[in-house]
Amino acid sequence: MNAQRTTNLLLAAIALLLLVLVLRPLREPSPVFAQSPDSEFFFEPGAFLVHAPDNSQQVYAKVVVDRSNGRIWAFPTLMPQPFPFDAIHNKPQTSHPFEIGRFALEDTKKFSPDSASQ
Repeated sequence: MNAQRTTNLLLAAIALLLLVLVLRPLREPSPVFAQSPDSEFFFEPGAFLVHAPDNSQQVYAKVVVDRSNGRIWAFPTLMPQPFPFDAIHNKPQTSHPFEIGRFALEDTKKFSPDSASQ
């Protein structure tokens, strides 16, 4: 009888722990990100009026930063909407980027806290 009681107690403990594992996501759901924090690209919200560095164009564009090398790209949207849109043609549009600048991300590794106090 003692062995059966121990078995039942262990099974009850296992069932209780499994129930805790199942109910935890209901009580504390994990956050959902529209963009993964470790993504290679950062998409700036909205659309901005940007100038090409060679002054060849001035358009509304979606601004994207490549986190791996610091390059900043503009994807023309033609309108203030954050997606490519052409009012004349009633079909999906494809936006081709042009580079508008670069962040020198490698310079951030040169900074030391000691040099800031001097």
